[in-house]
Amino acid sequence: MIAGHTGQKPGTRANLWTVGRFPLPVARLRGSAVLSTPLPRRCFPRRAASGTLWRVPEITPTTTGGEPRGPSSPRNAVDSYFEISARGSTVAREIRGGLATFFTMAYIVVLNPLIIGTVADADGRLVGGAADPGQGVAMVASTTALVAGVMTLLMGVVGRYPFALATGLGLNAFVAASLASQMAWPDAMGLVVLEGLIIAVLVLTGFRTAVFEAVPAQLKTAIAVGIGLFIALVGFVDAGFVRRTEGGTVPVQLGIDGSLQSWPTLVFCIGVVLTAVLVARRTRGAILIGILATALVAIVVEAFANVGSSEGGQNPKGWSLVVPALPERLAATPDLSLLGQFSIVGSFVRVGVLAAVLFAFTLLLADFFDTMGTVVGVGTQAGLVQRGTLPGIGRVLFVDSLAAAGGGAASVSSNTTYIESAAGVGEGARTGLASVVTGALFLLAMFLSPLVQIVPFEAATPALVVVGFLMATQVANIDFTDYGVAIPAFLTMILMPFTFSITNGLGAGFVSYVLIRTFQGRAREIHPLMWLVSALFVVYFAIVPIEQLLGVG
Repeated sequence: MIAGHTGQKPGTRANLWTVGRFPLPVARLRGSAVLSTPLPRRCFPRRAASGTLWRVPEITPTTTGGEPRGPSSPRNAVDSYFEISARGSTVAREIRGGLATFFTMAYIVVLNPLIIGTVADADGRLVGGAADPGQGVAMVASTTALVAGVMTLLMGVVGRYPFALATGLGLNAFVAASLASQMAWPDAMGLVVLEGLIIAVLVLTGFRTAVFEAVPAQLKTAIAVGIGLFIALVGFVDAGFVRRTEGGTVPVQLGIDGSLQSWPTLVFCIGVVLTAVLVARRTRGAILIGILATALVAIVVEAFANVGSSEGGQNPKGWSLVVPALPERLAATPDLSLLGQFSIVGSFVRVGVLAAVLFAFTLLLADFFDTMGTVVGVGTQAGLVQRGTLPGIGRVLFVDSLAAAGGGAASVSSNTTYIESAAGVGEGARTGLASVVTGALFLLAMFLSPLVQIVPFEAATPALVVVGFLMATQVANIDFTDYGVAIPAFLTMILMPFTFSITNGLGAGFVSYVLIRTFQGRAREIHPLMWLVSALFVVYFAIVPIEQLLGVG
């Protein structure tokens, strides 16, 4: 279907029709313009109503698999409910996308226990009252998989979008380092529950959705690009391809001492090239095939080279997170005793009302905008954002807020929407069916934790690098001639990876947009909620001085 015309005179370069999502140059029958690429006669079956313009058939885009993505009528009840055909997808793509998302974020089942399960609280106790770190790690691993599975299933069935949820990295570190060090674990998790419930109320009142829609379209594009750069950097860092320097003149370096000299790094490079080639060749299942094939290479390399674990940095040439090897057993009984170990009022008694409120505000702001950035970025990549917003965004945000509270109630920290969902989208996922697949795999991971733990970072992170590239291609949609929005967009894009924080990039972009537009004399263009959000970000950036001024923290 023809979406619109530029309205310029025939013969000019901008004489375009928007065909599907692509602008194509066309000519009038009685004009001086000519088609830049001759179209077959069958493309012009009849005159348009104007009498001079011809109809152009819709061009249907394709996925990386080369299959058409055009919408069609639903084939069955599942198709109708999830709108699979309507969004130009297929059940096969959704399954592949769900698998790809799971394998790119399954590391959280291993990593979150190392953050939550090994740290003692202010009373010297491990989470759940574990007798030793080993028991704490086992409990957190099982419960992390359970909550991620349930919440991702809920996102698929209720939200109906290909977004997966799990314990938020960064938020869990904040809970372990800043909250648990000043109170008991149940008190810290109670603050997480409280934060999630407050966000749920903000969603139900429409405030969170209103903030989402108040963000200028080009800033939303910048958010997507910034997240793409961010997850690419996450991939490079987690794989050890990029490392922080110790007392050097630059903050990061290539590999070990500026060179690539380990087997795991070689495996990562093989994975990046393999995945990139598969994507470039539009191979079906490119992302998932890349992850599984690279994991197989890692197992073979470890079997022959006996590389071993990095052991927390003591062996810089070792594997990150886990050592790839065939597991001795495939299943293990999950320990879910952490469920329900939280206290809503405990933190207020332990550190005082003011300090507890500031802690909750910090959690809320980070969770609130991290999710918004992820939803915008992944939704834009999937082509699901319409007129600057995601249809049914309220359902997505409500499930996300429940996940935050649910993570606290299960003592595994706030659960949030993951940027790794972009891996599934890159595989063709467009609906909640992909999330159902991912959620089901997380529930299986409760019992199959030995199998989940055979994929090291070096095998999973190549997918993040390639998906980051795919997201970054949207930068072409930003108008860099309008400095009033281009500079905030630039700050949004670069500060996400440079500060290793989606929230920091969002804050810099929002605050700079409001300030620049105001001093341009164009304050009327700023949505009122952008003023409020920018003010909140100023408080967020200055939270430490504010705490010091108030004598808390």
